Amino acid sequence: MSHPASEQLPYLRTAEAAALLRLSPRTLEKHRVHGTGPTYRKVGGTVLYVADELIGWVEASRRTSTGEGPR
Repeated sequence: MSHPASEQLPYLRTAEAAALLRLSPRTLEKHRVHGTGPTYRKVGGTVLYVADELIGWVEASRRTSTGEGPR
């Protein structure tokens, strides 16, 4: 199945997800191991993320001061 260049695929691989979040791929890998990262899917050996869920994970980490815990 081919996709036009203008049509964005709904799933991102680790490197693409990391680039979207301006993180290293290794940081996302560590979050997966510790269970602290965004939700993902695993198809065979490929880890896939959904962009909206990545943004939601970041938004859930909002803080107003350095002493504030998770909301």
